[in-house]
Amino acid sequence: MLRLLIADGNDRAARDRHVAATGRTSAESYAVVVHDLAPETACRFLNPADADADLPQDLSDFDGLIFTGSTLKVSEATPAVTRQLDLMRSALKAGLAVFGSCWGVQVAATVAGGHAAENPRGPEYGFARAITPTQEGRSHPLLAGRPAVWDAPAIHSDAVLEPPPGARVLAGNRVLGVQAIEIRHGAGWFWGTQYHPELDLEEVGAMLRLCDTAIVEAGLATDPDAVAAYADEIASLQGDDPEAARRLAWRHGLGPEVLEAPLRRREIGNFLAQLSTDRA
Repeated sequence: MLRLLIADGNDRAARDRHVAATGRTSAESYAVVVHDLAPETACRFLNPADADADLPQDLSDFDGLIFTGSTLKVSEATPAVTRQLDLMRSALKAGLAVFGSCWGVQVAATVAGGHAAENPRGPEYGFARAITPTQEGRSHPLLAGRPAVWDAPAIHSDAVLEPPPGARVLAGNRVLGVQAIEIRHGAGWFWGTQYHPELDLEEVGAMLRLCDTAIVEAGLATDPDAVAAYADEIASLQGDDPEAARRLAWRHGLGPEVLEAPLRRREIGNFLAQLSTDRA
């Protein structure tokens, strides 16, 4: 049985907003995916942004750590941020295997000497399009099973702009050079994606609604009503009417890598498989 820590990157206020929008925290969403992929896994939730967070005394009691996304910005270096940098640093120093999406990638890269900030090429709200592996990524186990080009759920304006020394950039697209990465630091290792393999399509829709002001300010929609209409269509891709979902998928140019959960979650499954192999 795998023993995992799941660190929610959001502070308390953002967690409350996320629960109101989706019915669960980002960490709870991750746990649903982990249990679908590896039912015997034991998960413990952490809220490292909080000053009163109950963190484990001995990280070596666990097989791995997962970092969720967050509304925080690593460049702001508030206590809610620095506490998470400290957790990532401690986990890698202790030799833990770590997986992270979006915020998790930015935290890991920062700890290892890289730089994360607002992407000058613009945000990705909804989906990261036409992701392709680098030469190293084509044979890397994190991306095993991915095709030559794929789309994935994505909700971010910040990103890793400068990878840390020695990191292996595994995938990118025209908007961002670092869509997937491996980082070796201390005695541990990190695999991560700037996109969100953990998100189902209803949650993508809910998160788009939460980001409606930022989406309008980025010039991607005319007003919050337009964002809501788009979010409703994305959420409906997971609805009970397969013919309507098929038409919406055609309209939005979305294929199996987004629409089918086992394919969408590929990187998380590959991480769990690597952990199981390492324990054997």
